[in-house]
Amino acid sequence: MSVTDSITSLTATADKLAVVETLYRYAAGLDLRDRALLASAFTHDAVADFGPATAKAGQAYPPVEGGETIAAALAESLAALDTTHSVSNPRVTLDGDTAHLEAIVACQHLPRGDHSRHVLMTNRYDVELVRGDEVWLIRRVTVDNAWTAGDTSVLAGI
Repeated sequence: MSVTDSITSLTATADKLAVVETLYRYAAGLDLRDRALLASAFTHDAVADFGPATAKAGQAYPPVEGGETIAAALAESLAALDTTHSVSNPRVTLDGDTAHLEAIVACQHLPRGDHSRHVLMTNRYDVELVRGDEVWLIRRVTVDNAWTAGDTSVLAGI
C-alpha cells in the first residue's frame, strides 16, 4: 500500500468514525435530556421520520422538519421518561461530503416515576448525513422498529 493509499484509508476510517459519532451524539442528547447536544446532531433543514417505528407501537408520529424542531419534539415526547439508547452494528458508506449510515438502536423507555414498567424497542436507523464545518450532521433519519417488548403504553405517557 502506498503512502497516499494509507492516508486515504486513514481519512476514510476517521470519517466513518465521525459519522457514527453523530448518532452517538444524538443518543446521548436524548438520554441526558440535553436539547442542545441533541440539536447539534442535525442540519437546520433535517427531516426525522419515526413513523414506521411508532406505527408498530400503535401511534402516529408524522415526519418532523428542522434540526431545532426535531430536538424540541423529541425532548417533549420523552419528557416524562427515563431512556437509554444503545447504538450497534453501524455500517457507513461515504461519498465525498455525504454519508449513509445504517445502525441498530436499542431503546429502553421507563416512566420517570415508575421504573417497574418499561418498553424496550430495537429499531433500525437509516440515516443520510452531510459533512458540516467541523462535524457530520444528520440530514434525514428514518426509524423502523424491528421488535418491541414490554408495556407500549409507556410511550404514550400512560
